Amino acid sequence: MSSKENAAVSQLLALLEARYALRVLWALRDGHPQTFRLLQDSVGNITPNTLNTRLKELRAAGLMNHGTSGYGLTSAGADLLKRLSDLQAFAGKWATNQAKKK
Repeated sequence: MSSKENAAVSQLLALLEARYALRVLWALRDGHPQTFRLLQDSVGNITPNTLNTRLKELRAAGLMNHGTSGYGLTSAGADLLKRLSDLQAFAGKWATNQAKKK
C-alpha cells in the first residue's frame, strides 16, 4: 500500500474511532432516514451534544446527509457499511469463541 493509501486509511479510521461515530452509521444501515431523536434512541447513551458533533463530522466527511425525512446515509456511507457488513458475521463467531473460553 502506498503512503497516500495509508494516509487515507488512517484518516478514515480516525473519523470512525471517534466515540459513537460507527454506531451512528450502523444505526442507519437499514437505509431508512431517522430524526435526531430517533437516532439518539437508536445509538443509545449518547448525549445530544456528542450526537450533534458526530453528525456534523460524518456529514462533512460525506458519509451521511440530512433531508426532510431526517438523517440518512449517502452512497459513500452505504458503501462503507456494505464493506463493513462482514463485521457482523465475524462478531458472531468471535463472541461464540469468547463465550467458549469462559
